Amino acid sequence: MYTVKSVFEKETQEMRAVYCQTLRELARKNPKICALDADLIGSSGMKAFFEEFPDRAVNCGIQESNMVGVAAGMSAAGMIPFAHSFGPFASRRVLDQIFISCAYAKLNVRIIGSDPGVTAAYNGGTHMPFEDMGALMSIPQITLAEPADSVQLEWLIRQLEKEYGVFYIRLLRKNAIGVFEPGSQFALGKIARLREGTDVAIAASGILLGEALKAAQMLEAQGISAAVLNPFCWKPLDSDTLAEYAAKCGCVVTAENHNIIGGLGSAVAASLSRTCPVPVEMVGVEDQFGEVGAEDYLRQRFDLTADHILRAAKAAIARK
Repeated sequence: MYTVKSVFEKETQEMRAVYCQTLRELARKNPKICALDADLIGSSGMKAFFEEFPDRAVNCGIQESNMVGVAAGMSAAGMIPFAHSFGPFASRRVLDQIFISCAYAKLNVRIIGSDPGVTAAYNGGTHMPFEDMGALMSIPQITLAEPADSVQLEWLIRQLEKEYGVFYIRLLRKNAIGVFEPGSQFALGKIARLREGTDVAIAASGILLGEALKAAQMLEAQGISAAVLNPFCWKPLDSDTLAEYAAKCGCVVTAENHNIIGGLGSAVAASLSRTCPVPVEMVGVEDQFGEVGAEDYLRQRFDLTADHILRAAKAAIARK
């Protein structure tokens, strides 16, 4: 099982380094694991993998659609491909290839989309995916996941060696806020329960999970009991756990580094409308394009902070 840290601080190791290191460890034992990139080997931190496994590493150049097609072909030949590009190019630009070549063909492919949402920072609006998960959400039987820190990421990559299907992983490249203790284990498609509460349930993913935990502490100081949930797997979504906490708390807040249209908030609201209708407030990007800026500025600019989660929690409670 997983254990939550008592102090939430920035990790010393970058997420991309953990991704590369974990994939190298798996590849040493499993000759089917291979990696593809779209001329971003340095950005993805995968140089060491490409050097160690030159016969199982392909730099496809700046042609992401072809990269996904190559990954599909490698899967059809029995390999387990992990293909990376920046989030917008690993989702919007390759949507048809993921749909037809991978999912419709029932192949075994992992797509890694890095620098989600405001973490794209100075790369600006063209490289700032607020819609990547939403664009892929309607593909049948695809799995969409967003690890919150390097511990959850390492577990996820190791788990994907054993799974079969099409997976999209939303990957923060740099240093995350550490939430889970090393060695934590999760369940794919199940919500991680980080904190119990009775007044409001906060369901948060990715970089917003640390903000949700801060918000819960702030709410506690004001006499409000907030549960914190981590639906790191957006699809399939753990509807049973959501319904359980909606019934217990009477209202829900979602928090995501993504457009609330088609994102986690939309998925949670749709699920609860069928299982346990309660007030739902959404913290996320309000149907806007990204822009150039430092990540701290962008978090404020798009209302992605603990303060905004706190306000949403109070609004949700007032609607009960």
